[in-house]
Amino acid sequence: MRTRLLPLLIVLMAGVLLALGFPLAVSVAAAQQQKVVVDRIDDTARIAAEAQFVTEIPAVEKERQARLQDELVRYQQVYGIRAGVFDRDGVALANAPLGWGVPGEGEGRQAFQEALASRRSHDPSQVWPWQRGRLVVASPVVRNGDVIAVVMTDSPTGEMRSKILHGWLLIGGGLVAAMLVAVGAAFRLTGWVLLPVRILDAATHGIATGRMNSRVAPGGGPPELRRLARSFNEMADNVEAVLEQQRAFVADASHQLRNPLAALLLRIELLALELPEGNEEIASVRTEGKRLAQVLDDLLGLALAEHAGAEIRLTDIGALTTERVAAWRPLADDKGVRLTEDGAVAVTAWADPVALSSALDAIIDNALKFTPGGEEVKVTVAADGTVSTITVSDGGPGLTEDELARVGDRFWRSNRHQNIKGSGLGLSISRALLTAGGGSLSYGKNTPQGLRVTVTVPRSAP
Repeated sequence: MRTRLLPLLIVLMAGVLLALGFPLAVSVAAAQQQKVVVDRIDDTARIAAEAQFVTEIPAVEKERQARLQDELVRYQQVYGIRAGVFDRDGVALANAPLGWGVPGEGEGRQAFQEALASRRSHDPSQVWPWQRGRLVVASPVVRNGDVIAVVMTDSPTGEMRSKILHGWLLIGGGLVAAMLVAVGAAFRLTGWVLLPVRILDAATHGIATGRMNSRVAPGGGPPELRRLARSFNEMADNVEAVLEQQRAFVADASHQLRNPLAALLLRIELLALELPEGNEEIASVRTEGKRLAQVLDDLLGLALAEHAGAEIRLTDIGALTTERVAAWRPLADDKGVRLTEDGAVAVTAWADPVALSSALDAIIDNALKFTPGGEEVKVTVAADGTVSTITVSDGGPGLTEDELARVGDRFWRSNRHQNIKGSGLGLSISRALLTAGGGSLSYGKNTPQGLRVTVTVPRSAP
């Protein structure tokens, strides 16, 4: 969620900063140019005041014209700005450099025409740092209310463009710094907002994988998410309480029913003594009674498996598997089934040895039960990255795709296997034992036939 929320916040903050930065950059450029234009206007006004007496050149004014010419030359030499005084026909009365005159077109010509109309020329168009334009400013020379000449200045823009660029660099640096601060704030903000969500997700995953004691620790975050965390803890408490009640009921019911059932089976045996030898009805009743006793034992085992806590430690599952295979080999030999072990000899994992042994017993028992004589049940131990696996492959009839989706459900048995002894709780007990220790159970088809059950336990400490 952070990867989706963070770009959105960054884009919004970048948009805000750019919306503020662009007008500021334009304002800096306009301010720098306006400063130059105002300075040129002051210069043209001063030159115009001196040029009032050189437009008509009697002998007495030639000295003033020469003085004005010298001043314009010094002005051009010092500032690098071309300047000139031109009569209404555009003839230079004084100019520097000497060959410079009124432009024939463009902004310079327009400024000259505006000055002849007794108006100061309009502000030049904005010059940007990447342009090499010049600033032309013209002012009229007025005597006795008439425009008798025009003063023009033509300024280079290199220094102005450099100042604009320097101002832009400062703005850009400020925007970059502000963006970095904004990104840091966005990281902190998203972390603060999503922290309860991550904790809630971890707690939900824990409950989904069987750790019913998972809870959301009180922490920071928005008030709505903190309230959601409290509601989740209340819900988890209620769910755990209901499950505990169900487990307690199953355990108590299976335990309490064992004594009446034992008494009932005893009476059935006493009744069988009074009936003829080989009575089919009493044999059927005896079989059903034993099956009911097995179901009660399995129910009690399932309730205890789901309720018991796991004592997880580093376990040599290779040695444990060898031990369980050796324990079941006499039964396999009695049925004519080959029970073999393959794979790595020394494989370690973090598991509850007692729970893993019980789960492995249930899986091997189930495999031997459905494998006909002459076939093989193969137990393979392997290490794969972060997990270790124990795979039990039998040579029985196997299961269809639909049946594989249901195998392991409580009391579920395939319709094709109803005549085989069992309660349908063996694999459910195995799964409960493994889940308590952080393991898992998966099913698949064996090649060329049969069922493949894989026990997976982690290799890293919980």
